[in-house]
Amino acid sequence: MTAASAPILLTPILLTPGPLTTSERTRAAMLTDWGSWDGSFNALTASLCDKLVAIAHGTGSHVCVPLQGSGTFAVEAAIGTFVPRRGKVLVCVNGAYGKRLAKICEALGRDHVIHETGDDVPTTPEAVDRLLAADRAISHVGLIHCETSTGILNPLEAIAAVVARHGRALIIDAMSSFGALPIDARQIPFEALIAASGKCLEGVPGMGFVIARSEALLASAGNTASLALDLRDQHLYMQRTGQWRFTPPTHVVAALHEALLQYEEEGGLPARHARYARNCQVLIAGMAKLGLRSFLAPEIQAPIIVTFHAPRDGRYRFTEFYEAVRAKGFILYPGKLTELETFRVGCIGSVGSAEMERAVDAVADTLRAMKIETI
Repeated sequence: MTAASAPILLTPILLTPGPLTTSERTRAAMLTDWGSWDGSFNALTASLCDKLVAIAHGTGSHVCVPLQGSGTFAVEAAIGTFVPRRGKVLVCVNGAYGKRLAKICEALGRDHVIHETGDDVPTTPEAVDRLLAADRAISHVGLIHCETSTGILNPLEAIAAVVARHGRALIIDAMSSFGALPIDARQIPFEALIAASGKCLEGVPGMGFVIARSEALLASAGNTASLALDLRDQHLYMQRTGQWRFTPPTHVVAALHEALLQYEEEGGLPARHARYARNCQVLIAGMAKLGLRSFLAPEIQAPIIVTFHAPRDGRYRFTEFYEAVRAKGFILYPGKLTELETFRVGCIGSVGSAEMERAVDAVADTLRAMKIETI
């Protein structure tokens, strides 16, 4: 079969927590090749970092350090850079990504203690207050803002206030919230905030970044045992030369910069949050009409990704359900809970309420075709 006669494959809409569906403009930005030492690319990186810091309202007090790799690379870099080798981390866990943060602490040889709640139970400021008061050795608190394994939202502002009152440092995994949920560095004290290109900013995956309090970053010398994941060295090198230390993901940077221009055109964080909130409302309401219940209570559900209980019908098999919905143009996510069978649907990406309505219709058609009862 020649290229001219090959069938055209329709790209499905990704209703996942990242990678996600991107706009045509964002994808088109990757059609240009960039020289990693070229002045125009260095200017693109600098502009990108300025825009990211501005989203967190950290201009003048915080800096953005970009890093090659997925968001987990940036989480490991932040723990290794900011937590002293004799430091101790209180890791707040109510899902898979809190557990991953704890695993990173273990791999890096950082002392840590885990405070774990159920998958549907937020970490409370009262618990953090009690734990910090009982253990003066704890130097840092690691908190997942929005836990991607369920979509649960942890009370960041209240926990940050407790951490600050105890004189400890806060490291925020904002992977699934940054750009859509407000995090104001002027109001929420943190040492490091970690996010990535392929989430609520609607870029493509391949670049993590850390928004760091400048003083804390400069004071972190000697903490990390890694060369590639040394955020302080990366920052100082970029300040001195304008360049990345090692080969940058040039096309990812260009795509994210273009995505940020669209972010600003849309109306910034308030508009992004509003669109995702509408997506979430349409999704949950539509699925409820089909008899599919969401896992989380509304007051702790972030408008990022929604976990649904799987149908109890014995004919339900996620793989078959997934493939059938995919054939109708939508890619869902499997559940990440161990005790309950669930599946997840993302509300983020370059999609709106119309796509969410079509996704609900696709699920309805699939359940009907598979003869699956939901009530």
